[in-house]
Formats: sequence, structure tokens, C-alpha cells
Amino acid sequence: MPHGQDVENDTSDITSEYECLQCGKIVTAETNPGKCEACGGDFHNRAKSVE
Repeated sequence: MPHGQDVENDTSDITSEYECLQCGKIVTAETNPGKCEACGGDFHNRAKSVE
């Protein structure tokens, strides 16, 4: 029986937006881009809370 959280398709090619915690630069990528090229800050996925 399917559930609302079941993944029906391959999601490996889905991109997300990441925001630099230091300067606010936003990039779109499939995985976390690591360090910001502009300031060296860390990126976080904008779809997840920073708490």
C-alpha cells in the first residue's frame, strides 16, 4: 500500500537551491556545493530550516 512519503520515481537528478550562510549567494545544484566561491562560507539547502 503506497504512502504519501513513498518515492515513485528516481529523484537523483533533482536540483535544490543552496544559500551561503555568510554572504547570501544562492546557487542551484544536485548536491551541496561545499564552500562559497565568493566568500568561503558554507552553503545550506534552502528547503531545510537552519535551526
